[in-house]
Amino acid sequence: MNRADFPGKGTASGISRRQALGLGAAGIGAAGLVLAGCSGPGEDSDANAEEPAAATHTIESMLASAPFLIAHRGSWDNWPEHTMAAYLGAAEAGAMAIEISVCATSDGKLVCHHDLDSQRTTGRKLVIKDTTYAELSELRVDARQWLGPNAPMEKIPLLSDVLNALADSHVLFIEDKQGTNTTELLDLMDSYPNSREHLIWKQPAVAGQVEAATRRGYATWGYFTRDQLDQVPSLHEKFTYLGVHHSAGDDELASVVSLGKPVICWEVHTRELRDRLLSLGVAGLMCANLPYLARDESKENADRFADGLRAAGDLPWTVGLGWAFQPQIKPDSASLLMSEPANSSYRMGSMAPVQRDVFSIAFEMRWPETLPVDNSLHAGLAFGQDLDLPYRVLVPGDVGGYHLVIRPTGQMTLLLRHPGEAGGLRLGMVDTAAAVPGKWMSFRLDMAPDGIRYSRLDGEGWAGMSPDRRYRGGYFSLCRNYAEPTPVEFRAVKVS
Repeated sequence: MNRADFPGKGTASGISRRQALGLGAAGIGAAGLVLAGCSGPGEDSDANAEEPAAATHTIESMLASAPFLIAHRGSWDNWPEHTMAAYLGAAEAGAMAIEISVCATSDGKLVCHHDLDSQRTTGRKLVIKDTTYAELSELRVDARQWLGPNAPMEKIPLLSDVLNALADSHVLFIEDKQGTNTTELLDLMDSYPNSREHLIWKQPAVAGQVEAATRRGYATWGYFTRDQLDQVPSLHEKFTYLGVHHSAGDDELASVVSLGKPVICWEVHTRELRDRLLSLGVAGLMCANLPYLARDESKENADRFADGLRAAGDLPWTVGLGWAFQPQIKPDSASLLMSEPANSSYRMGSMAPVQRDVFSIAFEMRWPETLPVDNSLHAGLAFGQDLDLPYRVLVPGDVGGYHLVIRPTGQMTLLLRHPGEAGGLRLGMVDTAAAVPGKWMSFRLDMAPDGIRYSRLDGEGWAGMSPDRRYRGGYFSLCRNYAEPTPVEFRAVKVS
């Protein structure tokens, strides 16, 4: 991503809210960030990480660019969370601000880690407050199940290393997750020049440390979960900025915005949620998927499965149930395997929205091991959605569109579905050769001016046509439409 991805200020036509969002997220852009060594005060350092050298972003400039994006946990849909790789990756991608969680080890070292133990992120359970830094430094943050098999294994960094890299160039939201390190954390923050221009104290609004941070002269961000919103009237005056979880209703969120303080919502993965929150007057968004949310244009025209890393914007249908529903990215076969026994879908946000009225989506699909026992079961492609909301075939959703499904018998069926519906209206059906376990089938979907053409390209070249044009959106998903254990696999997804 570079500066050219975002419109400039002061154009004759002015800028839209989305364009302003892009400017806020991009800052000087990746082209203007030089990753070079720099030094600063703080604890002992064991890392020689490359670091952005130029001091470019302050709290003042962040607020002036509102709406703005903050890399939540270092943008953990893209990099292993709360690692130096995540923080520097987000900075290089154009983040003005980064959110950092902090815990203290048994020997008093402040480290960047969200949970109070290391089980979820490393696979080995060590309670951080009872573990020395030397012990903790032997572990590696392992996000391969979420990000793909080629995601790097990263150390849990010292906070001082992160501050040395970014405290004079970016805005950092810093939270003491244990809630017991107020003095030590504030002392470290104080040791950095101009720290009050760059560092923001972050905490649950119901916690009590805000007074100490305020006395030190730091801006503060107090965040409310949805079940704590009834405490906003009594607590909001304590904080410089207010935080609200994205699950808050429109009226609830508007009520907090009306208090007149900048409101920052967390955590945001999709453009649809981004735009909803901004429409309600939110000033900032803590984003788990910052490179994707900082732009509206598609970045790719072909899948990146061969990289062994999930491309920015690609997401499983759920991000709220842990990593279980993340399909397996297989770099050796440049494919995506959907093996979880659940009706599921995988949004190809890296390739969306397709911004043409006439376009084609090609893909290959197979059942790699055995065919589903029930010949009525199917998998395929959902398309035509105008929002990047999840679309699961046979499960009601909030976005309409089409889905092309392929059954083990080889039957291709094109269906139309409106928001809130579970099933769909059949628009067409073509019988083709039966699927063979392990053999790839090739398909193409054409959005033409006069309707929709759907084709199977391997074999005899079967095709069908529908004149329907009700949905022309540019978002699409790979879909496994059954809960039976039989895996299904996709590859060679392309837009042209």
